[in-house]
Amino acid sequence: MARYSSIDALRGLTVAAMLLVNNAGDWDHVYPWLEHAEWNGCHPADFIFPFFLLIVGVSLSLALSSITAPKPGAVIDLAKAKKSVVLRGGRIILLGIALHVIAMLLIDGRAFRLFGVLQRIGICFSVVGLVHLTFQSARIQWGIIAAILIGYWALLRGVYVPELNLADKVDTALLGKLAYQFDPATKLAHDPEGILSTLPSIATVLLGVRAGEWLRRGQLRQLLIAGVVAIALGGLWSLDMPLNKQLWTSSFVLWTGGFGILALCLMHYLIDQKNWPAIGRSFGINAIAAYAGSWIGICILYGTGLFEVIYQRGVAPLFATSVSPEFASMMFSIGFTSVFAVILKIMALRGWRIVI
Repeated sequence: MARYSSIDALRGLTVAAMLLVNNAGDWDHVYPWLEHAEWNGCHPADFIFPFFLLIVGVSLSLALSSITAPKPGAVIDLAKAKKSVVLRGGRIILLGIALHVIAMLLIDGRAFRLFGVLQRIGICFSVVGLVHLTFQSARIQWGIIAAILIGYWALLRGVYVPELNLADKVDTALLGKLAYQFDPATKLAHDPEGILSTLPSIATVLLGVRAGEWLRRGQLRQLLIAGVVAIALGGLWSLDMPLNKQLWTSSFVLWTGGFGILALCLMHYLIDQKNWPAIGRSFGINAIAAYAGSWIGICILYGTGLFEVIYQRGVAPLFATSVSPEFASMMFSIGFTSVFAVILKIMALRGWRIVI
């Protein structure tokens, strides 16, 4: 499999942005462009996770190309490939659960959450990997994407109100206290990475698989057109089904997926074709390790009280009064992310890769 530095770089920049958004110094003072939309809408921060899932699909396409597009005479072990996909997805899910256990143990008052970012990645990785290996026809895969998006739109049936929509009702019934948010008074739950909303996120990864196939074949014109068409369709669909990351609406899938495809085109042109430096690659080749490491790091800071010392006695007095509380909050995020940038750069220089 040819390795595209552009994919590593785009994945890395996405993970770095994830760390920047997830680790504010003061959650009461965050710049709007570093926050997720409260409900409907699509802020810059809302593109991060769908971009990552799109890249998961692109990487799956390239990694499985020896099975889906074998060289003449190559021996194919489809069962082994499927087993490998499921096992890796399972390991990612277990890592996500382990991180939530760590957070619960280290941070006072932190409840255990069953689902989460890594859990969604692992589920999508396994499901889409199996779909790609089983149904290798582009027409069938596009049909599955369309069926998921239209089916999800039909399931929600125009109800996108918090706690009253079907996705929240399913999370309330099946997750309850294990969801991201649970109100003991009303017994209502909500999880942005919940059960039903995982379905359209599978479509995001499948969209990445199709983008990866075009990239692998050098069909950049088709890739560019697909990005523009997806944005247009997502924008039009948002007139009926709002862009909403919390519900991962069908319009959100197309809107963010289209921009993700255009970002992939741009990075491929600049890095793979014009030989620009692959900025962010060190984050990209150890993406899961970077996410897990940052999670554990921030849990340790909160659990030991070091966060209070570093931020309240160091960063905030330095920047909050001289500039603004939002700037101080952002500077902590930048500093925290920079620490991991240095660690990951050293790992890259030494050739260290942590594969889950």
